[in-house]
Amino acid sequence: MPITNQQVAGHAFLRQMYDDSYFPDHVVDQGKAILLGLCERIEAERPSDLESLYALTQAATEEFNLLDSEFVVAGSEIETVAREWICDEFCFVASAYGFAEADAEELTAGRDW
Repeated sequence: MPITNQQVAGHAFLRQMYDDSYFPDHVVDQGKAILLGLCERIEAERPSDLESLYALTQAATEEFNLLDSEFVVAGSEIETVAREWICDEFCFVASAYGFAEADAEELTAGRDW
């Protein structure tokens, strides 16, 4: 399903991670796919409140939890700076879909990275 939100469609997800050679592009691509999948789910399910949004972001957070092992296998990891960058992307997505008041910690509350 193509993204219809123009702000999201034109966004360069995880740009900082692509710009840093510590993070292998093929693994960052998987992170980008998780974020785009989150956007597709938001557009399909159209959450009406923060609780509904948080349910969707928690599922995406769980996918990032699994992805962390892929980073480790590739000689990298989701470390402090990457955590911030990923969390910023979750905040961007929430804001782009009208949830600017979403709590940054709550968006990725289930993370283990």
